[in-house]
Amino acid sequence: MLSDTQRATIAATLPAVEGALPQITPRFYEGLFTAHPDLLDNLFNRTHQKSGEQPQALAGSIAAFARLQLEPDVRRQRFILGRIAHKHASLGVTAAQYDVVHEHLFAAIVDVLGEAVTPEVADAWDQLYWDMADLLIAEEAGLYADAGVPAGDVWRKARVTDRTQVSPDTIALTLSGVADDLPGFRPGQYISVQVPLADGARQIRQYSLTGSPAEPTWRFSVKLAGEVSEHLHEHVFEGDVLDVSTPFGDLVLPDDDAPLLLASAGIGCTPVIGLLTALSERRDDRSVTVLHADRSRNRQPHRGMLAALVDSLPDARLVQWYENTSPHIVSDTIRVGRMSLDDIEVHPESHVMLCGPGGFLTSMRDALLDRDVDETRIHYETFGPELLRAGAR
Repeated sequence: MLSDTQRATIAATLPAVEGALPQITPRFYEGLFTAHPDLLDNLFNRTHQKSGEQPQALAGSIAAFARLQLEPDVRRQRFILGRIAHKHASLGVTAAQYDVVHEHLFAAIVDVLGEAVTPEVADAWDQLYWDMADLLIAEEAGLYADAGVPAGDVWRKARVTDRTQVSPDTIALTLSGVADDLPGFRPGQYISVQVPLADGARQIRQYSLTGSPAEPTWRFSVKLAGEVSEHLHEHVFEGDVLDVSTPFGDLVLPDDDAPLLLASAGIGCTPVIGLLTALSERRDDRSVTVLHADRSRNRQPHRGMLAALVDSLPDARLVQWYENTSPHIVSDTIRVGRMSLDDIEVHPESHVMLCGPGGFLTSMRDALLDRDVDETRIHYETFGPELLRAGAR
């Protein structure tokens, strides 16, 4: 834990370190992947490395955690670390890997900041890193224990029993266990899928489970975007075997019976379908508002399923937006353009569940805060790097 002296050093040097993070994080990944090329091929998302999103996410997490040590906010810290821990657990990250990250991260800091990294500065930031790492290691250990698996041992074989085209560029896959039954999951959770690519790499992506926890199978949908999704579209069919992880993720139904607002964009509808499936099975009578945005109706994945699930609930409403659609179908429930909360009633005590691209999450969260929804009631899922959009504006 940071001492008062170390905390003062962090406060004094945070602006400089924060300003240098755009240079530090790419240097860190360069050193890490030079020493451990297998990590880039078999653990980290190569697409997000090339785009710069992953270094940006790392910089955001370091800066956010540092600021939370200076202005403590236990709820926000738990939110940030909880989301990162779920993602790490779905990848099978272990405690030993934090030593590897530490080595190359601090080498990058010294390389960029040079003589500014005095022994006192190094000591304070070293302590900050291990404070964050120890919290994540403990959180991940709890997730592994809850899942009933040894730390990092999350991978299993699953066989594809059905493949269905659910839109022109989206397929749905159904899996069953190979050596044993598939474990249970909570609606809204996701699994990691690892596939072998032509260059020998084994890349990993996460996909939300859309089926019922009561069924012995898992279902998830794959939009054609990125290396892993392209491989699944082109090479995976009925009878094939996939490497998949234990389910993780914290976008799950709250324990109370408060109203729900579920808002998604594009393939972000998949965790919403998982949540709606659970609500439908138990005939949940709470007020549920479902909002969805897509480019067009003819390319919308699970359009019919989303509408059927909403119709099955006693008190649910569906409103959808399309960027490209015929004006003659516009109504109270079908609109043109991007999602807006105009004319949408939002109960201030609602739990809000968001899933979609980064820009969508940011704009919707801001709109909800403007409608006086407390930020503690806004939950979200994104399968890109965790950019820590939550927190005070």
